[in-house]
Amino acid sequence: MRIHCKIVAIAVCFGVFLLLYFLGGNAADEPPLKEVEKDSYFQPYSGPENVVSVKLPKKSHEEPLKVLKTPRLSRKEVKISARKSDVKPKLRPKSDEGRAVDKSGRRVASNVMHLAVVACGNRLEETLTMVKSALIFSVKKIKFHIFAEEDLSSEFEKGLSKWPRPFSAKFQYSIYPITFSVGNADEWKKLFKPCAAQRLFLPVILKDVDALLYVDTDVLFLRPMDDIWSFFKAFNSTQLAAMAPEHEIPKIGWYSRFARHPFYGVTGVNSGVMLMNLTRIRSTVFKNSMIATGLSWEDMLHPLYQKYKNHITWGDQDLLNIIFHYNPECLYTFPCQWNYRPDHCMYGSNCKGAEEEGVSILHGNRGVYHDDKQPAFKVVYDAIHDYPFEENLFQSLFFPLQTKFLDTVNTLCGRIPQVFLKQVEKTMKAVYEQKVVRRVKHP
Repeated sequence: MRIHCKIVAIAVCFGVFLLLYFLGGNAADEPPLKEVEKDSYFQPYSGPENVVSVKLPKKSHEEPLKVLKTPRLSRKEVKISARKSDVKPKLRPKSDEGRAVDKSGRRVASNVMHLAVVACGNRLEETLTMVKSALIFSVKKIKFHIFAEEDLSSEFEKGLSKWPRPFSAKFQYSIYPITFSVGNADEWKKLFKPCAAQRLFLPVILKDVDALLYVDTDVLFLRPMDDIWSFFKAFNSTQLAAMAPEHEIPKIGWYSRFARHPFYGVTGVNSGVMLMNLTRIRSTVFKNSMIATGLSWEDMLHPLYQKYKNHITWGDQDLLNIIFHYNPECLYTFPCQWNYRPDHCMYGSNCKGAEEEGVSILHGNRGVYHDDKQPAFKVVYDAIHDYPFEENLFQSLFFPLQTKFLDTVNTLCGRIPQVFLKQVEKTMKAVYEQKVVRRVKHP
């Protein structure tokens, strides 16, 4: 009996021991892992102990749990990462008037202004007189881009090489042949005046030039070229060229009365004096009446000519009017005194800017420098043509001009002499103060 009781007691104790063993073993097991959400991202870097939230696979209780941390990032790596995540779109090039390009391709400020002119036929003397007028008053150096027929090239070199040192040091020049990249060259040459259509191709040919001033051969500067060059700074983000209106009064304007094609604004524009931001022109897609998606400048020229060649009278100027009719936001217009022509005085004075400030740039179209139809224009041309490159501008230029102008006061344009003489006198006073007064104060 006692033996049976001992066996039962041992069995009960063993059963209790097994129960406690299993209960204690389950309590020692690791709790089940909670799964991290699938769309987890790296958090911003906030220090060396920042832990990354990642998805972990389920582990059995026999394998120790591994905690992952982000590798330490340097401040340089963090800045690089931030820059890559903040990418900005490329902006349209700004108006980089007169800027040159260094060896690394960066644009740097330049003290040189660029002036382009196209000369064919008997325009040699007229062009040299225009170049002289630009040099007499200008402050910055000028780079002349002269497009000329082959037989005129050597004549230009001879003429420019004769000028004395003080003036020759103020300019550089390059002479180019007459070339047209698209279409029939003979057609372009005969479009209006000989070779005048060459101006349309300046953005294509002068690919290393950022901005320039184009003028006709019959243009004369009566104040520094620097002043019209400063209009580039007035361009907004869309403007890429600047011209003056063809006329001030629509009732007597040519385009408003006779044009058979689209033109800019109310009276059209005159292309005899034209600022051109070549960088913007080359990078712009222009709206037009031919292709809805737009065309680049070079691709547009020949189709535009083919479409309107039977409707244009003034050649390349008409084509420019058509272009800016469809792209008016691309054009900046400057006042009439910067492109003063016989039209502004032969029907009565109609350029108020010239009456108030004087003529800044004289444009002797209609051949008025070489006949007696408008003596006031011819007197100014002869005075600059005959100027002997002396430093005394009053004695050698202004006094002869003022004296000869008295003979024109009875003519349509000569009856307002202050229009022609005011800016010249003002400019000469500024030159005198710069060269004489300052020398006295600072020997």
